[in-house]
Amino acid sequence: MHLLKFSEWKWSLVLSALFVCAAIFELDAKEQRMTPGRTSTLKKPKLGRTTNKRQRVEMVKPKIKPSAAAQTKTSLTQVLGRGMFKKVGETLSVQTGDTLSLRCRGKPVQWSFPPLVEEDEGRLMIVQQERFSLLTLVNTTVADTGEYTCYPMYCEDRDCRREYNKATKVFIFFPDPRELFIPSSSHYEMIQLRRNWPAVLPCQVTSPEAKVTLHREFPPGEVAVDGTEISFSNRKGFTIHRPRPHHAGVLQCVANLGNLMQSSTKYILIYVNYPMAPPVPVIQASSSSVAVGDNLRVTCAAEGERDVYMEFNWEYPAQQIGRPLYTEETMIPGSGEASRLQFQSVLQVDEVRDVDQGTYTCTAQNIQGAKSVSTTVKVVSKAKDKKLRV
Repeated sequence: MHLLKFSEWKWSLVLSALFVCAAIFELDAKEQRMTPGRTSTLKKPKLGRTTNKRQRVEMVKPKIKPSAAAQTKTSLTQVLGRGMFKKVGETLSVQTGDTLSLRCRGKPVQWSFPPLVEEDEGRLMIVQQERFSLLTLVNTTVADTGEYTCYPMYCEDRDCRREYNKATKVFIFFPDPRELFIPSSSHYEMIQLRRNWPAVLPCQVTSPEAKVTLHREFPPGEVAVDGTEISFSNRKGFTIHRPRPHHAGVLQCVANLGNLMQSSTKYILIYVNYPMAPPVPVIQASSSSVAVGDNLRVTCAAEGERDVYMEFNWEYPAQQIGRPLYTEETMIPGSGEASRLQFQSVLQVDEVRDVDQGTYTCTAQNIQGAKSVSTTVKVVSKAKDKKLRV
């Protein structure tokens, strides 16, 4: 019985001690909250780890969905072997006889490539897979040199069109130690030179390492290529940027690589004086009011290039009833350059009738286009015309 009392006394002491500790802890907490300048030792929760769902949404960086352009962007790679790919640049060289394999990412895509001759059918194979298209060309030759392009297609139902601004292209050379130029079936090629249009001599080489020069047949000699008036690209040939009459003649390209030198097809350059733009006609009638029985002259004039054909066409009120009229066309020197002329067409209306009243339209046309101009003529009786003159 004494032992039981002793145990009860022991537990009462333990409970008293716990109450004292709790009271001290509570007083300390109150003191921390009420004492100015004192900071709490509790750690602040780290951002992003809170269990508050609203705060988590605000702190997590949103994922950016790729744009449509990024989703449809194509990439072009060369297949070197099973599971081996190489990203291509602007140009690529493949030895003749080897197999060319190009893979273009996208679905669907469309290819363009140099034209293949009829007997080459069966050398080319294109396979569209789930995410890419594979172009394979076997038994390659120097004639396969050129630009290979992969176009992503935009489709709505069954209607598809090429997206030209997203195309991926590569110019592929197929070097051959015996052929420096792409073979041609003709020995001569005629090229027209126009002063407002660049002219290209397409002497394309099969190797990017070949050195190419331009030569004139008569008088014989090398043509200077300064990069401004005439420039060269091994993917395009020689470009005459601003053709002039002195560029005309017979020219050819000469390529050198190692101990081999070859000449290209001969190009016959003919300078044609093309107009810069469609003509701008001006029309004028001898009188805006003509009496019945008098004669009328309507003049249409336009300035143009010498030796460039210009045509005039007329529309007039009495044309619908079949009344025949007469035109007279002349050329006189222009007021500016010696190479320019003033072309003129005069429509003559003899013994004017009532049916000749109305709108007269002149259309001047050259190879660049046509433009029209009009004027209106009023027909009055003789008696009324006399009163107006008095």
